Amino acid sequence: MKSQFLESRKTAAKELVMSLKKYFSYVSILGTDVRCQSVASTTRTSSISDEGLGSECGFVLKMKNNKGFFEYSLDDISGDINKLANDIISDLKINDELLAKMIDTKDIKDEEMVKSFQRESDFNKYSINDLMAFVQKLKDEVTSKSENIINVSVSIGTLDVSKLFITEHKMLDQNYTWVNGNIRIMWKENGKVTPARCGTWDKDISKVLDTLPKKIDSLIDKAHHLAYAKPIEPGVYDVITDPSITGLIAHEAFGHGVEMDQFVKDRALAKKYVGDYVASPIVNMRDGAASVLSTASYFFDDDGILAQDTQIIKNGVLVSGISDLTSALELGTMPTGNGRRQAFSHKAYTRMTNTFFEPGTDKLDDMIKSVKHGYYLCETNNGMEDPKNWAIQCTAEYGIEIVDGKLTDNYVAPVVMSGYVPDLLKSITMISDYFEIEGAGACGKGYKEWVRVTDGGPHLKAKVKLG
Repeated sequence: MKSQFLESRKTAAKELVMSLKKYFSYVSILGTDVRCQSVASTTRTSSISDEGLGSECGFVLKMKNNKGFFEYSLDDISGDINKLANDIISDLKINDELLAKMIDTKDIKDEEMVKSFQRESDFNKYSINDLMAFVQKLKDEVTSKSENIINVSVSIGTLDVSKLFITEHKMLDQNYTWVNGNIRIMWKENGKVTPARCGTWDKDISKVLDTLPKKIDSLIDKAHHLAYAKPIEPGVYDVITDPSITGLIAHEAFGHGVEMDQFVKDRALAKKYVGDYVASPIVNMRDGAASVLSTASYFFDDDGILAQDTQIIKNGVLVSGISDLTSALELGTMPTGNGRRQAFSHKAYTRMTNTFFEPGTDKLDDMIKSVKHGYYLCETNNGMEDPKNWAIQCTAEYGIEIVDGKLTDNYVAPVVMSGYVPDLLKSITMISDYFEIEGAGACGKGYKEWVRVTDGGPHLKAKVKLG
């Protein structure tokens, strides 16, 4: 639901902006009211807690003089606004010595805009007790499926975000929701204990509650096969990536390299390759809060820039990076709506949102049939970015061996992909028509400041070093 707290502070926030405009050429206020909860039931206990990145509520001011930017965060805006403005100026301690050290930045165009955004959901139909009853019942159902299951965890995490953004000429507010549901088990078989997981996500609680139980049987089948998984023989293989591994490549291997605050600092090799082929001509890649509907979708970013859909790779050519307001000013480009903060008291960076490869026209069955010997790689584990060198090191939870165009029962785990990113992307020869976005991720940057992200895409056929 729309934040009544932020609604009640609109007038005061506008007054504070106008008071500070006496001292600065540009002033913005971002107000946040984020409510998160997680209910979980495990073999041993049940709990209610803040979910993921946690709840937060407060304001951050971004101000620009004729040199650069200043920021100031506070929990509330109340009382004598003129006095508050004077206190902020005093706390900033702006002096000639400080101004001499600052880098000149271009002026911000503050366009006229008044918009209110609301993503409808069914959050008001479910209480915390409803969710707790669901996870406890589902935990018991999973436990009863097999004696091989020695531990179960079922969780539902809810996210309800309200934000307010005000400048002299702009007044924006937004409210949106998201839900994640997860099942994790520990499976004992073949003399070892193996973890396995599954999940689902949506803007509506009802859809998550309906879908999550339907994943139990496939989760158990996967756990059984993983109990017999063997290490992979290192080598270069033809691979088919599932959508989560495709997303891992999009985010970790390539996406971080096109965050344009890294262009400003000359920390990303991609800066030199805009306009050049970096992938097979059949490859297209996008990012944007407006590109798809998922957990990283919003209506405007923390710089007050409307959500966008940014083409990053078009027919194999790197055509654009993504940017926050400040890096766009430095580079002389238009911001892409990717300025994001972990919370109001944290710095805004250029951050990915929904990052993915576009679908193609191939069928998954045909892609598998085309592989003489290789692996079907499944489920994101982790990844490391290296924007300076465009190296890839990403891990899949497991792979399924493909022999003579057929999937076998031979599982390998874990599987590490490594190599040079453009080599991987240029090796792509088939792209499925099936497309899926993972809606439950988080990404760290800066001083390990986290934001919610999603990634995904179709199945890809490529060639890569595995180990």
